[in-house]
Amino acid sequence: MKIVSLFAGAGGLDIGFHKAGFETIWANEYDPTIWKTFEHNFPKTFLDKRSIIDVLSSDVPDCIGIIGGPPCQSWSEAGAGRGINDKRGQLFFEYIRILKEKEPLFFLAENVSGILLPRHKEAFETILSEFKSLNYNVSYYLLNAHDYNVPQDRKRVIIVGYHKKIGKVFCPPPKLNSKPTLKDAIWDLRLAKPAKDKNYTNGNEVLSAFNHEYMNGGFSTIYMSRNRVRSWNEPSFTIQAGGRHAPIHPQAPKMKFIEQNKRIFVPGKEHLYRRLTIRECARIQTFPDEYLFIYENLADGYKMVGNAVPVEFAKNLAQVIYDDLKDFYEK
Repeated sequence: MKIVSLFAGAGGLDIGFHKAGFETIWANEYDPTIWKTFEHNFPKTFLDKRSIIDVLSSDVPDCIGIIGGPPCQSWSEAGAGRGINDKRGQLFFEYIRILKEKEPLFFLAENVSGILLPRHKEAFETILSEFKSLNYNVSYYLLNAHDYNVPQDRKRVIIVGYHKKIGKVFCPPPKLNSKPTLKDAIWDLRLAKPAKDKNYTNGNEVLSAFNHEYMNGGFSTIYMSRNRVRSWNEPSFTIQAGGRHAPIHPQAPKMKFIEQNKRIFVPGKEHLYRRLTIRECARIQTFPDEYLFIYENLADGYKMVGNAVPVEFAKNLAQVIYDDLKDFYEK
C-alpha cells in the first residue's frame, strides 16, 4: 500500500508504517539538515526538498494515504504558543490543501498535546472543521506513546480520517500491557562518548554504537528548576528536539530539591550527570539500531530524533489502518 509523507523529518512515522505493510513512495522535507539522514535510510523513496508551500498537488503521486506531522513548535506548551498565528502553525492548511486535491483513502496527522490547550481551542476546531469539510470521517485522540511499547511518557494528538466510501471511523488500538522502561531500552548501551569541541560529532568510526555521543555544555536555570532524572525502572521523560533539554542518564540519582523551581545535582555525584546520547534517545524513540542519523553538530542529531514520531507508536497506529483498509478491499 503506497503512501505519501509530508513534513517527513527523520522518518519515524514512515518506519512505523513500513513495519505495518505500507510503503512511502514520495516524501517532502524542507530542512536541509535532515536530507542526508532520510535519503540514507529510505533510498527507494523520492524526497522533495521544497517548502510545502511550493509543492503543487500535481507534483504529488497518487497514493492510498497521506501521513505527516506539521511543525509543532507553534502549539507547544513550553513554547511561545502562537498556534495558528505562527507561519509554522498555518502549514496545517497546506497539508489540507494537498489532501483535498489528492483525496486518498486515509490520512494521519500528528501533533503535540499543546494543540488542545484552551488558547488554541478556536484554531484547532477550525483545523478539524477543514478536515471534516472534505470527504472524510475524522476522529482525533490524545494518546500516550508509552501505552504502545515506547519507553517514555509522550502524549500526542493523532488526527485520522477515513474516506467516507470506506464506511468506517478510525479507533485507536487498545493499550498494550507491556510498559517498557529505561532499563529495557538502554541498559545494554555502554561507553558513551562526549561530543567534540563546540558539540561537533566524533564520527561513528570511533563510537561504540551509531550516534552514541552526548552534548556537552552547562545546564540552564530552567533546566535545573525540575528533576530531569528518571530511574532505570521508569519510562523516560519525553524526548525533546533540543540536546540542551535531553534528560539525564538514569545512572545519576534524582536531582536534589532546594526550593521551588530550584534543584541541584547531588553533591559528590556530579560526574554521573550527563545527558542521554543521541543513540539512547533514538532507542527511547524505538528507532532500530541500524538507523543512522547523519549530522556534523549534535544539535541537529537531537533535533531529528526528538521531533520524530516513535516508531513503535506509529506501527501500532498503522496496523489498525492497514487492517481497516484490508477489510475494505476484501469487501
